[in-house]
Amino acid sequence: MIARVRAGEAEAYAQLVRAHTGVALRAAVAFGAGADAEDVVQSAFLKAYQSLGRFREGAAFRPWLLRIVVNETRNAVRSVGRARAVAGREAMLRGADPAIPESADPAVAALAEERRTLLTAALDELSEDHRRVVTYRYLLEMDEAETAQALGWPRGTVKSRLNRALKKLEKKLGTTTGGRVADRREAGGGEGHE
Repeated sequence: MIARVRAGEAEAYAQLVRAHTGVALRAAVAFGAGADAEDVVQSAFLKAYQSLGRFREGAAFRPWLLRIVVNETRNAVRSVGRARAVAGREAMLRGADPAIPESADPAVAALAEERRTLLTAALDELSEDHRRVVTYRYLLEMDEAETAQALGWPRGTVKSRLNRALKKLEKKLGTTTGGRVADRREAGGGEGHE
């Protein structure tokens, strides 16, 4: 069947899809895809089709496909979790009441709130790519490799865009950061840190 697909026979792949959709859906649900199971399976079949050139002759299709389904499910579940984390952090940055101990100095709390407001405004002024790379790298606390994978960019692109984004943030924030952005990058929190 795989040989027929590789030979360009579209109906052969359609037969593989029909034969394995049930087990693929069960795997996606079992690994946590929930309501997104159909989307995960569709994505997995597309990736499998695109990767048929790497499929080993004589290997079983089903286990190979299910590995792809599980990876896609993991990615989908991770994406949902990260999207929720981003939403939570954005809510915090946008002014949700922080949990401040009663013993905290009100001046310190006011300064922290002002810094959050300034940071949010500066992030909003960045280009979409720069905002995304900063968000993935620092707000989601992903390492460089994870950031590259999440954005679908080469690691070098992550490094260069992150570097440019941090420089733009430094300019936008000026001295109000107290050098914190620069200090973090020099301490290994920026480019090249994993």
